[in-house]
Amino acid sequence: MVNDSGQLYTIEGLAAGLIMIATAYIVLGSTIVYTPGDTHIADMQLETLGNDALRMMDTPQNLSQATGKSSPLTTILTKTTSGSSDEVSFDGTTFHDKFSFYCNATAVQQNDDNIQFYANVTYRNTSGGLGQYFINSSRNMTGREHAVRVTKWVKVDEQENWDRPQFVLVEVLLWRA
Repeated sequence: MVNDSGQLYTIEGLAAGLIMIATAYIVLGSTIVYTPGDTHIADMQLETLGNDALRMMDTPQNLSQATGKSSPLTTILTKTTSGSSDEVSFDGTTFHDKFSFYCNATAVQQNDDNIQFYANVTYRNTSGGLGQYFINSSRNMTGREHAVRVTKWVKVDEQENWDRPQFVLVEVLLWRA
Protein backbone atom coordinates (compact mmCIF):
# COMPACT_ATOMS: atom_id res chain seq x y z
CA MET A 1 0.00 0.00 0.00
CA VAL A 2 0.94 3.60 -0.48
CA ASN A 3 2.02 5.40 2.60
CA ASP A 4 1.30 9.11 3.26
CA SER A 5 4.75 9.70 4.78
CA GLY A 6 6.44 9.21 1.38
CA GLN A 7 4.37 11.97 -0.17
CA LEU A 8 5.17 14.29 2.74
CA TYR A 9 8.93 13.77 2.26
CA THR A 10 8.56 14.59 -1.46
CA ILE A 11 6.67 17.83 -0.79
CA GLU A 12 9.18 18.80 1.93
CA GLY A 13 12.11 18.18 -0.48
CA LEU A 14 10.53 20.32 -3.23
CA ALA A 15 9.82 23.16 -0.78
CA ALA A 16 13.40 23.06 0.52
CA GLY A 17 14.75 23.11 -3.04
CA LEU A 18 12.61 26.13 -3.95
CA ILE A 19 13.74 27.96 -0.81
CA MET A 20 17.41 27.29 -1.66
CA ILE A 21 16.96 28.48 -5.25
CA ALA A 22 15.13 31.65 -4.11
CA THR A 23 17.85 32.37 -1.53
CA ALA A 24 20.63 31.92 -4.09
CA TYR A 25 18.78 34.20 -6.55
CA ILE A 26 18.36 36.96 -3.95
CA VAL A 27 21.98 36.75 -2.75
CA LEU A 28 23.53 36.69 -6.21
CA GLY A 29 21.12 39.30 -7.56
CA SER A 30 21.88 41.83 -4.83
CA THR A 31 25.66 41.46 -4.98
CA ILE A 32 27.43 43.77 -7.44
CA VAL A 33 30.50 42.17 -8.87
CA TYR A 34 33.02 44.91 -9.68
CA THR A 35 35.03 43.79 -12.66
CA PRO A 36 38.20 45.42 -13.98
CA GLY A 37 36.38 46.27 -17.21
CA ASP A 38 34.05 48.66 -15.36
CA THR A 39 36.90 50.96 -14.35
CA HIS A 40 37.50 52.04 -17.95
CA ILE A 41 34.07 53.55 -18.50
CA ALA A 42 35.09 56.91 -17.01
CA ASP A 43 38.27 56.88 -19.11
CA MET A 44 36.31 56.21 -22.28
CA GLN A 45 33.93 59.08 -21.51
CA LEU A 46 36.84 61.45 -20.86
CA GLU A 47 38.57 60.32 -24.05
CA THR A 48 35.40 60.88 -26.07
CA LEU A 49 35.01 64.34 -24.57
CA GLY A 50 38.59 65.27 -25.49
CA ASN A 51 38.25 63.91 -29.04
CA ASP A 52 35.02 65.86 -29.50
CA ALA A 53 36.64 69.08 -28.24
CA LEU A 54 39.58 68.70 -30.64
CA ARG A 55 37.21 67.85 -33.50
CA MET A 56 35.10 70.97 -32.80
CA MET A 57 38.24 73.09 -32.71
CA ASP A 58 39.30 71.66 -36.10
CA THR A 59 35.96 72.45 -37.77
CA PRO A 60 35.78 75.71 -39.78
CA GLN A 61 33.50 78.31 -38.21
CA ASN A 62 31.31 78.80 -41.29
CA LEU A 63 30.57 75.37 -42.73
CA SER A 64 28.72 76.73 -45.77
CA GLN A 65 31.97 78.38 -46.93
CA ALA A 66 34.35 75.75 -45.52
CA THR A 67 36.48 75.35 -48.65
CA GLY A 68 39.73 77.16 -48.14
CA LYS A 69 38.74 78.37 -44.67
CA SER A 70 40.93 77.48 -41.77
CA SER A 71 39.59 76.12 -38.52
CA PRO A 72 40.30 77.68 -35.12
CA LEU A 73 42.81 74.89 -34.46
CA THR A 74 44.80 75.60 -37.62
CA THR A 75 44.75 79.30 -36.71
CA ILE A 76 46.12 78.42 -33.27
CA LEU A 77 48.81 76.30 -34.92
CA THR A 78 50.06 79.20 -37.02
CA LYS A 79 53.78 78.98 -36.45
CA THR A 80 55.71 82.10 -35.54
CA THR A 81 59.45 81.67 -35.65
CA SER A 82 61.69 83.66 -33.39
CA GLY A 83 65.39 83.82 -34.05
CA SER A 84 66.48 80.47 -35.43
CA SER A 85 64.19 78.44 -37.67
CA ASP A 86 63.74 75.67 -35.08
CA GLU A 87 62.29 77.92 -32.36
CA VAL A 88 58.54 78.21 -32.75
CA SER A 89 55.57 79.38 -30.76
CA PHE A 90 51.82 78.92 -31.06
CA ASP A 91 48.77 80.74 -29.75
CA GLY A 92 48.51 78.86 -26.46
CA THR A 93 46.13 81.32 -24.81
CA THR A 94 43.43 80.82 -27.45
CA PHE A 95 43.93 77.06 -27.28
CA HIS A 96 43.52 77.15 -23.49
CA ASP A 97 40.35 79.25 -23.66
CA LYS A 98 38.63 77.22 -26.39
CA PHE A 99 39.66 73.77 -25.15
CA SER A 100 38.69 74.58 -21.54
CA PHE A 101 35.35 75.95 -22.71
CA TYR A 102 34.55 72.85 -24.78
CA CYS A 103 35.67 70.34 -22.13
CA ASN A 104 34.26 72.00 -19.03
CA ALA A 105 30.89 73.18 -20.34
CA THR A 106 27.90 71.60 -18.64
CA ALA A 107 24.14 72.01 -18.94
CA VAL A 108 24.06 74.07 -15.74
CA GLN A 109 26.24 77.12 -16.32
CA GLN A 110 27.10 77.67 -12.66
CA ASN A 111 28.66 74.20 -12.30
CA ASP A 112 31.58 73.84 -14.68
CA ASP A 113 33.26 70.47 -14.89
CA ASN A 114 36.77 70.23 -13.50
CA ILE A 115 38.75 68.71 -16.37
CA GLN A 116 42.43 69.60 -16.56
CA PHE A 117 44.70 69.22 -19.58
CA TYR A 118 48.28 69.40 -20.85
CA ALA A 119 48.70 69.95 -24.61
CA ASN A 120 51.63 69.84 -27.02
CA VAL A 121 52.19 69.60 -30.75
CA THR A 122 54.66 67.44 -32.68
CA TYR A 123 55.77 68.50 -36.14
CA ARG A 124 58.55 67.98 -38.66
CA ASN A 125 61.00 70.88 -38.49
CA THR A 126 63.02 72.42 -41.30
CA SER A 127 66.05 70.21 -40.68
CA GLY A 128 63.91 67.08 -41.22
CA GLY A 129 63.78 66.02 -37.57
CA LEU A 130 60.82 66.02 -35.23
CA GLY A 131 60.05 69.09 -33.19
CA GLN A 132 57.80 69.11 -30.18
CA TYR A 133 56.35 72.22 -28.61
CA PHE A 134 54.27 72.76 -25.49
CA ILE A 135 51.04 74.60 -26.38
CA ASN A 136 49.38 75.20 -23.01
CA SER A 137 48.01 73.50 -19.90
CA SER A 138 45.37 74.22 -17.31
CA ARG A 139 47.79 73.26 -14.53
CA ASN A 140 50.92 71.18 -14.02
CA MET A 141 50.63 67.45 -13.49
CA THR A 142 51.81 66.15 -10.14
CA GLY A 143 52.17 62.54 -11.26
CA ARG A 144 49.23 61.24 -9.22
CA GLU A 145 46.60 62.00 -11.85
CA HIS A 146 45.08 59.27 -13.95
CA ALA A 147 45.22 60.86 -17.39
CA VAL A 148 43.99 59.76 -20.80
CA ARG A 149 45.62 60.80 -24.07
CA VAL A 150 43.71 62.20 -27.04
CA THR A 151 45.35 63.06 -30.34
CA LYS A 152 44.36 64.80 -33.56
CA TRP A 153 46.23 65.08 -36.84
CA VAL A 154 45.84 68.59 -38.24
CA LYS A 155 46.78 69.64 -41.78
CA VAL A 156 48.59 72.98 -41.91
CA ASP A 157 49.42 74.81 -45.12
CA GLU A 158 52.30 76.95 -46.27
CA GLN A 159 50.31 80.15 -45.95
CA GLU A 160 50.13 79.54 -42.19
CA ASN A 161 53.88 80.21 -41.85
CA TRP A 162 54.92 76.60 -42.24
CA ASP A 163 57.77 75.85 -44.64
CA ARG A 164 55.62 73.29 -46.48
CA PRO A 165 52.16 71.72 -46.16
CA GLN A 166 52.25 68.98 -43.55
CA PHE A 167 50.28 67.22 -40.88
CA VAL A 168 51.07 68.01 -37.26
CA LEU A 169 50.04 65.93 -34.26
CA VAL A 170 48.17 67.70 -31.47
CA GLU A 171 48.39 65.62 -28.29
CA VAL A 172 46.40 66.38 -25.14
CA LEU A 173 46.50 64.65 -21.74
CA LEU A 174 43.17 64.95 -19.88
CA TRP A 175 42.35 64.23 -16.26
CA ARG A 176 39.73 65.11 -13.68
CA ALA A 177 40.87 67.12 -10.70
